[in-house]
Formats: sequence, structure tokens, C-alpha cells
Amino acid sequence: MIEDGTGLLTIGELARTTGLSVRTIRYWSDEGALPPVARSAGGYRLYDAGSAARLELVRTLRELGLGLADVRRVLTGETTVAQVAAAHVAALDAQIRALKVTRAVLSTVARRGSTAEETTLMNRLARLSTAERRRIIDDFMADVFDGIDTADPDIRQRLRFAAADLPDDPTPEQVDAWVELAELIQDPAFRATMRSMIEFNAADRGPDVPSGSSLWFMSRLVQLAARALEDGVAPDSPRAMDILRELIGDADPAAVLERLSAATNVRLARYRELSAIVNGLEPASSHEEEFRWVVAALEFRVAG
Repeated sequence: MIEDGTGLLTIGELARTTGLSVRTIRYWSDEGALPPVARSAGGYRLYDAGSAARLELVRTLRELGLGLADVRRVLTGETTVAQVAAAHVAALDAQIRALKVTRAVLSTVARRGSTAEETTLMNRLARLSTAERRRIIDDFMADVFDGIDTADPDIRQRLRFAAADLPDDPTPEQVDAWVELAELIQDPAFRATMRSMIEFNAADRGPDVPSGSSLWFMSRLVQLAARALEDGVAPDSPRAMDILRELIGDADPAAVLERLSAATNVRLARYRELSAIVNGLEPASSHEEEFRWVVAALEFRVAG
């Protein structure tokens, strides 16, 4: 404190009182966050007790990551600490999401041993905006369903859900799954496979067939095949032929076999698995054993 009875502090004394460096206080003062209350006869900055309290607030806000522009706005009353804090939380959330994406991409690169080109692609896909990701999904849906008006609407709805967008706060596993899913649904060969499955579904489906019937058939298939497996029924046995008739009725076994082969494609199974991860769900059973049994029974029936 200077010895003139005013109770004012020099910048050095303020530094010793607060534990901050003279250089930091001078910088904040120059930036308008801590203006001196007076000047000494020699032109040196002088501060009072209020300046010390203000300096503690500046330090707190800076330690919380606020820029000096926001600090000045708080100190001049243009905004409140609460308002600035809310805005800063939003900014931090965005930074955290970006860091999670970075971590997920780097983890995937390390695990896959990716090339520079693959790393660039993964990074680009992971950092797409929400609108850009939705455009990829919309384009996929349009390509798969274009001109196919008789496909089961329930399949369209479920496929749209499966090609899900990332949540606002994705896990590294979800980011990783989204990158692979985005690569998959942009692959022309995969789109052709998916479209073939939809065409099979729509081929002989009349306008009066209720929505969800295709999924009902798959559910029935799993149920009957699971029972056959449990009872030890061989796919080439007479009992298996009875089960097939119960499942497909008078339908052409060769046509059903072709459709099942399309629906049980390995890449379609991977698509469903990735979709479950992105949606934050437990991957559903692919019922591979049940489908294999039905396919084997159909193959025997067609060959015979």
C-alpha cells in the first residue's frame, strides 16, 4: 500500500496480495478487464480493495475458460455470469463431442491399421454435419426404394430407422459403427443387394396385403425352424417337408429359397449389427441357425 493515506495499491502490491504475476495483471488491465482506479504522480497504476475483488472474479472466469471479451461483458453488466456460463457449457459440449469423434477415429485407425487415404475418409465421414449425414441416409433410401411402390411399408420404416443418425452425444463405439455404416450404405454393390431384397418383397405383394406381413413371415420362419431344431428334425426328412408346407403354403420353394438367400446376405447382417450399435441397442439375434435349417430344407425340396 502506498504511504499517502489513500489505501491504494500499486500493481506490484496487488500481485503479492493475489498471487498473480505483475505481467498477467498488467495484461488484463491493458485489455480493459481491470482498469486502474488512479495513477500515481509518476504515472503508475493504482488499485483499491474493489480492484482486488474484481481481479479475483477475472481470475475465476479465466480459469473456467472464458475469453477476456466475455469477462469484460460480465464486469460491465452487459451480461450475467449465468448467461455466459450457459453459453460456455454449450461450447464445451461441442468441443467434447468433437474430441469423442477424434478419439473414435484414431481408435479405429489404430485397430484397422488404416492407410492415410482410409484415415482421411473415416475422419470426413465422422465429422459430417447432421444435415450431411441425413442426406446420405435419404440418398440411400431413395436409391433402394425408387420405383418400388408395393414393398411392405413396415420394411421401409424399419430400414429408415436402421440407417440411423448419430445421437448428440455419441460413444466412440457409435462413431466407429456410424463410419462403417456410412461406408456401407454408400457402396453401390451393397445398395444393389438391398434393392434386390426389396424387389423380392414387392414382386407378388398385392395392394391388400397388410403392412408388416413380411416381418410376420420371418418371425414365423424363426419360430418353426427353432422348434424343428429343438426336436431334432433333419432338413431332408418328411417332417421337414411338412414344416415347409406350414411355412410357405403353395409358394414356389425355389422362389422362396432365392428370396431367403437375398435376405440372409452377410453384409445385410452386418448392416443390422451396425445399426443396432448406432441406435444404442443390443444387436438382435441374426437367427443364423434357424435360417440355415430352412435354406437346407428348401434346397432339398428344390433338388428333389
